[in-house]
Amino acid sequence: MKKASRLTFLESLLIMLVMFSMLGIMMIGFNMTPQIPILLTFTILLFYGRFRGFSWKELQDGIVTGVKPGIIPMIIFIMIGVLVSAWSMSGVIPTIMVYGLELLNARFFLFTVFVSCCLVGVIVGSCFTTISTLGIVFMGIGQVMGINTALTAGSIVSGALFGNNLSPLSGTTNLSTGIAGVDNVFDHIKTIAHTALPAAIITAVIFLIVGHSSVSPDMSSVHHIINALNNNFFISAWMLIPIIVLIACAILQVPAIPTLLAGSVTAIIMHVFIDHATLTTISKQIMNGFQLNSPDKKINLIVSGGGITSMLSSISLILVALTLGGVLIKMGVVDNLVGKMSQRVDSPGKLILLSALSAIGINFLVGEQYLSIILPGTTFKKNFDEQGVRPVFLSRVLATGGADINALVPWGVTGIFISGVLGVSPLIFIPCAFYVWLNPLLTIIFGFAFGKNYNQVPSERKISVKVNQQFE
Repeated sequence: MKKASRLTFLESLLIMLVMFSMLGIMMIGFNMTPQIPILLTFTILLFYGRFRGFSWKELQDGIVTGVKPGIIPMIIFIMIGVLVSAWSMSGVIPTIMVYGLELLNARFFLFTVFVSCCLVGVIVGSCFTTISTLGIVFMGIGQVMGINTALTAGSIVSGALFGNNLSPLSGTTNLSTGIAGVDNVFDHIKTIAHTALPAAIITAVIFLIVGHSSVSPDMSSVHHIINALNNNFFISAWMLIPIIVLIACAILQVPAIPTLLAGSVTAIIMHVFIDHATLTTISKQIMNGFQLNSPDKKINLIVSGGGITSMLSSISLILVALTLGGVLIKMGVVDNLVGKMSQRVDSPGKLILLSALSAIGINFLVGEQYLSIILPGTTFKKNFDEQGVRPVFLSRVLATGGADINALVPWGVTGIFISGVLGVSPLIFIPCAFYVWLNPLLTIIFGFAFGKNYNQVPSERKISVKVNQQFE
C-alpha cells in the first residue's frame, strides 16, 4: 500500500483558499443552500486526497473522526424539535407569548430580550437550550410587535452566548477550562468576565438605542394576537411547569438530552390531561411539528413549528460540514496551518492573537465548536507555558474564538442550530449578534494591551506542566 503523503504548508493554505472561494461563490454568489456547496467541496477534496496518496480507508476514517463530535449535538437537535412541538401543542409557548406581550414595552424589547437571555443562559448553561426555548418565544413576540427579525435574532443569540460564557454549567466553558489546564472553572469565569462584561454592556446599549429609536408598534395587532392565543390555547401559569422542570434539571446539572426530554414529557402529559389529546395526534405532531389550524393565518404561522422533521435539514448540514472537516484533519491541512502559526509567537499579544485566529480558522474549516477548542488548545498550550502566560488567558481565547465564533459560521454547528430553530438565515442574524463579535475582538485587544500582566504564578505553572505531560 502506498504510504499517505503529508501535505506542505503552502499546499494546505492553497486548499483552504480554494475551498473558501468555492463555498463563497456558490453560497453567496449563487445563493445555493449550504449543503450542496459543502458536499461538492468535500467531493473534490476527497478525490484530491486519494490523488495525493491517502487510501480510501484513511479518508473514510477521517470522515468517521470528523462526524463523531457531532453525534450528541445532532441528537440534541432532534430533542429540541420534539421540545418545540410539545411546548407549542400544549400551550407552553403561547402562554409565555401572552405574558410577554402583556408585560413587554416594544421600545425596550431588544434590550429586554438580550438581558433575559443573558440571565437564563447563565442559569441553564446552554446557549442551545436558551435559544430553543426563550428564543423562539421572543421571535414570535417580536414578529407581533413589528420588530426587525435580524435585530430580534441578534439580541437572542448575543444573550445566549453571554450566558454560555459565564455559566459554570456550560459544556464549552468546562471544556475550555480543562484543555487550558485551569484548576478552577470560576477562575476562568472571572477572567473571561473582563471581556464578556464590557462586550455585554456595549451590546445592551446598542440594543437599547436601536430599539428605542426604530420601533413603532401596532398595539391593535398585539391585542388581536393576545385574544387569538387565548381563544386557541389554555393560557395559565400552570403551563409554566415544563419550564420550571427544564431549569431545575439544568441547575442540577442533568445532561442536555434527559433535560430536554423531561421538559417535553412534562408538557405532553399536561396536554393529554388538559386538552384530552390522543397519542396518535401527539405522535404525528412530534414527528411533523405542531400545526394550528385557526381562521387567523398570522397566528397559525407564529405558533406552528417544531417536530423532528424540522431539524433534518440542519442535521444534514452538520453531517456534510463535519465530514468535510474530518477529511481536512485527516489530510493534515488543519495541523499544518495551526502548527505553522504556533511557531510565530514571541509575545503574549501575538500569542493571544494567533491562538484566537487558529480557533476561528478551525471553526470555518471544520464547523465544530469542540474541535475549535481542543485543537488550538492542545497546540498552543506549550507556547503559553513557555512564555509564562497564565492558563486562564488560554481558556478565555478558546471560549471566545472557539465557542463564540461558531455561532457566526453559517455551516458551524451553532450557526446551523440558530438558523434552524429561529427560522432565519445565518446571513440575517450574524451581523446583528453584536456580543459574539465584540467578545473575541476584546480578547485580542486586551491581549496586546495587557499581555505583559498575564504572567503565571508558580502554582499555575505546575498545573500547566502536568496538563502538557498528559496531552503528550
